[in-house]
Amino acid sequence: MTNLTKSGSFLLGDRRVTRMGYGAMQLAGPGVFGPPKDRETALAVLREAVASGVNHIDTSDFYGPHITNQLIRDALHPYAQALVIVTKVGALRGADASWQPAQSPAELTHAVHDNLRNLGVDVLDVVNLRVMGNVHEPSEASIEEQFTALAELQRQGLIRHLGLSNVTSAQVAQALRIAEVVCVQNHYNLAHRDDDPLIDELSQQGVAYVPFFPLGGFTPLQSETLSSVAERLGATPMQVALAWLLARAPNIVLIPGTSSLKHLRENLAAVELVLTDDVISELEEIGKGRG
Repeated sequence: MTNLTKSGSFLLGDRRVTRMGYGAMQLAGPGVFGPPKDRETALAVLREAVASGVNHIDTSDFYGPHITNQLIRDALHPYAQALVIVTKVGALRGADASWQPAQSPAELTHAVHDNLRNLGVDVLDVVNLRVMGNVHEPSEASIEEQFTALAELQRQGLIRHLGLSNVTSAQVAQALRIAEVVCVQNHYNLAHRDDDPLIDELSQQGVAYVPFFPLGGFTPLQSETLSSVAERLGATPMQVALAWLLARAPNIVLIPGTSSLKHLRENLAAVELVLTDDVISELEEIGKGRG
């Protein structure tokens, strides 16, 4: 079995997690909507992730909606003391599976209570405010009202720690004036490196950076370069991409998602992959647009 401690660990507030976690988004049905095609496999993936040493699961009650949180509860409740479940609020799903902003204080409060109920807990470990700028890219706008609403729920004892998703450096600074931020979850990978300065800034502040879409936005040429490196290393492209992220900065915490036991095992095994300086240099060229 893969030893996830090889990836190291990082603090989310007062909760220490291994840097290789698991994202539950893909456990819902197609388009992250409706129930999974194979419920038993979904439950088995969650149980194997935790049995393999994963103690950080990323989810949201708008996945499904409600589906992934209910699967997590059915698979893992009562939860191990070391398990940290990070959820996010700020959106809801239309009947047509559309993603719609839900950013008012009332909507955010309702979402927190939905998460509490469907996860079967009295307090949420970490709640990320998912800012609905562009689809996968942040846009500058004040988040004071939204983050203040979540900080109030934290003061009420419903949330332990707060984080942010799809945000800019300025929005992080604005949130920090309201309450502590323990993690930032943004689009970042080998080919999409706009957040390089933010990662370094957060590292100095002791804040976790959690990249989503570890293979999202690659051009065919960039994908070809990654596949070539992976073939030479006897690994999958996803494993190489994850290993590079782990090597990029000590505050990067990963949440690769899958609904497949095979892919779960492959993703977790990325912690065993050691990239030499030469390989890292070659991979860095992907982000420079010369893949």
